[in-house]
This record gives sequence, C-alpha cells and structure tokens, in this order.
Amino acid sequence: MSSKKIEFIVPENLDNVSVNTFLRKECCVSARIIAQLKREKDGILRDNKNIKTIDKLNAGDKVILNLPDEENNITAVKGDLNILYEDDYIIAFDKPFGVPVHPTKVHQTDTLANFHSYRQKQLGENYKFRALNRLDKDTSGIVIVAKDKYTASYLFNRIDKTYFAVCEGVIKKPGTIDKPIKIKEGHTIQRTCSDDGQKSVTHFIPICSNKNHTLLKIKLETGRTHQIRTHFSYIGHSLAGDDMYGGSLNYIKRQALHCGEVSFTHPFTNEKIVIKSDIPADMMNIIK
Repeated sequence: MSSKKIEFIVPENLDNVSVNTFLRKECCVSARIIAQLKREKDGILRDNKNIKTIDKLNAGDKVILNLPDEENNITAVKGDLNILYEDDYIIAFDKPFGVPVHPTKVHQTDTLANFHSYRQKQLGENYKFRALNRLDKDTSGIVIVAKDKYTASYLFNRIDKTYFAVCEGVIKKPGTIDKPIKIKEGHTIQRTCSDDGQKSVTHFIPICSNKNHTLLKIKLETGRTHQIRTHFSYIGHSLAGDDMYGGSLNYIKRQALHCGEVSFTHPFTNEKIVIKSDIPADMMNIIK
C-alpha cells in the first residue's frame, strides 16, 4: 500500500528533544497517529532511516511521517462540484442547499461525499472523505475537506467560520445569545434551548434589514448541532424558511443560512488561508 509522505524540519530551538515531544508539541501530531505509525513499516523516519519516538533529535533533522493510504468506500456518483480552493492537503467546496454532506439512509448517492468520490477516481486519488465542518442539507456554503488524517487532526477546532443568515423581524444592534442547547424531548434531530443543555454561545451583527427581515453576520463560540437555528428561534427571530424552528416558508423554501467565509493557518506553509463564498440569491432576494 502506498503512503502519503509528510516532512518536518527540526528548528534550532528544539535541538535534543525527543521524537515524541517534537511531533506532539511542535507539529501537533495526535497521539493516535503516532501510535499507528509506530506499528507501520517506515512509519516514522529521520533522514530516511527508522527512528524510535524516544530517540533524540538534532536541529536540522528531517522527520518523515509515512501515512498509509486509506480506502475510500463511498459510492462514486458523478455530480456538480464547485471547488473554491485546493492543494495537496485540503480541498474546499461551495455546497449548494439541498445537498447533504455525507450519505445517510435517505441520501445514499446524492451527497457531496459521493460527488467527491467520483472526482477522486477520475484523478486516480484515494483518501477518506474527512469534512472538517458539517452543514445541514439545506444550509449552503463552504465545506472544508482534509486529504489526510494529519491535516484533519491539525485543523480540528482551528478553522474560523463566518455564517450569514436571514432572520424574521428587525434586529438593529449586535448581540450575543448565550443559552444552553439540548435535544428536544421526543425528537432525534430537533434541538431546544434549556438550562440543562450544553453551553452554546452565538455572536451576531446585523448587516441590513427591511421591514420583515434582517441579514446577519454570525460567529459561533461553540459548535452545537442546529445552534444558529435554535438560538434565533429562541429569541423570537427564527430564520426565514426554517419551518422546523418556526420560520415561514413564504419567502424561501429552506433555512436562510449560509457559511460564507472560513479562515485558518495552513498546517505546512503557515500561510493564513481565507476562503469566501457569496451569499446565494435566494437569501439576498428576501432582503431586496
């Protein structure tokens, strides 16, 4: 089985540290990945020679991780993909509403993962589909996928996301909704605000409004399922089109929610990557 090679150079200030310390603290390699690579032939190398995790490193050493390829078992189906960014480690899609991210019992062959799998086969690539942010089927916007488990582990909780939503009613001032969320009793998907739920914090800034709706810019301090939808329903400003949480379908037939910007520090170049997606027309038409 072929592998993906990831290389790190030991800086001057980390001379004489152990391989394990270097990988864990400097390179943010998870303990799980290190444990797996220790079992792999040539999993961890120093200047192309095998090395133990307790061995000491010298400044300037090249540490190589050979991540084994993994089988992508998701059914490949031809479909439209809008790629906003791609390199050897990351790919970002602009997901339209109505398309699930992952296969489910109801949607087994019409998801972003299916379309991505088809493209992989066309390119001769083979890696697991690791979406680093998950959007509901009817939420549009940016979905980031890592091409290997190290990149996925590194970027976990290191992606800054900005959402745009159209809510019902007029909101004139920025604010914060700090209210715990839990699964609604008797439901498996729908959430509700409750003091015995998980801590959930949403920050928002109104961009513009008309007499019926407000366009909002939203940042999440926590990332609970349906957090934005639940919180705005709780304060009496349900998202337009979100009939699960009290929104009207008169202006739009899906929840008016879009992931419009993500940013992160690239794990290998240290460059700040900013990816943007325009707010869809069906949302903007509500405000217009």
